[in-house]
Amino acid sequence: MSNIYESAEATLGFISSPCLTKVELRVACRGISDRDALSKPDPCVVLKMQSHGQWFEVDRTEVIRSSSGPVFSKIFLVDYYFEEVQRLRFELHDISSGNNGLRDADFLGAMECTLGQIVSQRKLTKALLKQGNTAGKSSITVTAEELSGNDDYVELSFSARKLDDKDFFSKSDPFLEIFRTNDDGTESLVHRTETVMNNLSPVWKSFKVSLNTLCSGDHDRELKCTVWDWDSNGKHDFIGEFQTTFKEMRAEQEGKQIQWECINPKYQMKKKNYRNSGVVMLNHCKIIKMYSFLDYIMGGCQIQFTVSFVPYNLLNIYNFTASNGDPRNSCSLHYIHPYQPNEYLKALVAVGEICQDYDSDKMFPAFGFGALIPPDFKVSHDFAVNFDEDNPECAGIQGVVEAYQNCLPKIQLYGPTNIAPIIQKVASSASEEMHTKEAMEYFILLILTDGVITDMADTREAIVHASHLPMSVIIVGVGNADFTDMQILDGDDGILRSPKGEPVLRDIVQFVPFKDFKHASPAALAKSVLAEVPNQVVDYYNAKGIKPKCMSDYESTRTFSP
Repeated sequence: MSNIYESAEATLGFISSPCLTKVELRVACRGISDRDALSKPDPCVVLKMQSHGQWFEVDRTEVIRSSSGPVFSKIFLVDYYFEEVQRLRFELHDISSGNNGLRDADFLGAMECTLGQIVSQRKLTKALLKQGNTAGKSSITVTAEELSGNDDYVELSFSARKLDDKDFFSKSDPFLEIFRTNDDGTESLVHRTETVMNNLSPVWKSFKVSLNTLCSGDHDRELKCTVWDWDSNGKHDFIGEFQTTFKEMRAEQEGKQIQWECINPKYQMKKKNYRNSGVVMLNHCKIIKMYSFLDYIMGGCQIQFTVSFVPYNLLNIYNFTASNGDPRNSCSLHYIHPYQPNEYLKALVAVGEICQDYDSDKMFPAFGFGALIPPDFKVSHDFAVNFDEDNPECAGIQGVVEAYQNCLPKIQLYGPTNIAPIIQKVASSASEEMHTKEAMEYFILLILTDGVITDMADTREAIVHASHLPMSVIIVGVGNADFTDMQILDGDDGILRSPKGEPVLRDIVQFVPFKDFKHASPAALAKSVLAEVPNQVVDYYNAKGIKPKCMSDYESTRTFSP
């Protein structure tokens, strides 16, 4: 049996390339055609990166309503490798009102380039190409900036009082924009608040922004803040502006009241008794130390490995529904070839080889779902693959492979494809870890399935609940089924919500169809499904305010495995 494991392992060829630096990309568009005579487009830019000849979504901007020349506040953060050609694709979509997804969006154009082109020019402007690669009047500008070493964030909260009323039949609908002044005199949008409707004394929601983004780490760098009255036609009315620095903002931490007069220069010149167009107050300013993935790993958080770091409980879940076919038939997705691993094993080894390095005892629980199991052959959606419900752990990835192979002849493939029970089971363990309020264990649930799940509502509910826990879910779709509906769980097509409408607290699901990597190195699959995990780990612990453990605290409890 080990020869199959070794065969899959031998094909991996993991090659890691050290990241030279991180780069921030800012995006703006011009000349976007109106949707029709009565309305402007609601643009959104999707960033994709090419890997092994295929495009994969990396991130997307916010949707700006009614704008033909949007300047997006969302900043793309990408790793830059000098030695690699990193191909990027920026797609512009017109998002229909009330829906932030791409399914019903209109494609407005795309621009392809390399990250090297953007970095070398610092600002790259190109035409957006429509279907058929025809150039229209619209263009996109991408600006690059290297990220400096300070990864700390600042949390800011603003409010205002007595703003000018710009509307005849109601009060102004104010929002605030913050711009950073660059060394060359240009300005970069740092943040745009939400709009507070019909209110001359708005209180805007607090937000977090990195010090790199806010002021490039220079506390004396000038910041320009502008207040606007939002209009549905996109022609927002200027209320006023003021200048400040982060150094001035930091005084709020010393108990000082920080506020600025909001000035409209035209009114100031024309009106003799003009004082201001309102006052903007800084309600809260807090510097937040942001710890990295390696801070948690090397900080000694219960890792189950010879090196101190955040532990990964990798639970391998197999789909044993009848749709996989008879495992004795060579056409079955579960067919065990004497020397060639099936797709389930390829996916398991590709992901498991990475994760096992972060588990000190290398013991992995392995479960199955959608099968009739002995002795009474009742359907189960969370049975131990080794049939030991008290101890479902297997020794290493090879142990999981062997348990899987031994399990197949003893069960009857059945259905349906329900994965909510296993998510709930892992969430129960993660919930116990959450109450420790320490970075002790982080859970990764790997689900291998051959088709679209049948309990979508329950699964959405389970994922929303799990998004509050130290947990990530990786789903690999095996076979040639249509996995379109599974993309809903990924959260890339808008925000995943429970049937009751509750949104996920953070994106914890990564779905990848195995067929997209059928002719690529298994290393590419592992890289794709695990790429988001470090940020998910960091986002969870930083949001909870949980610091990495000190190395000295961990040494006394550290265990070693050969």
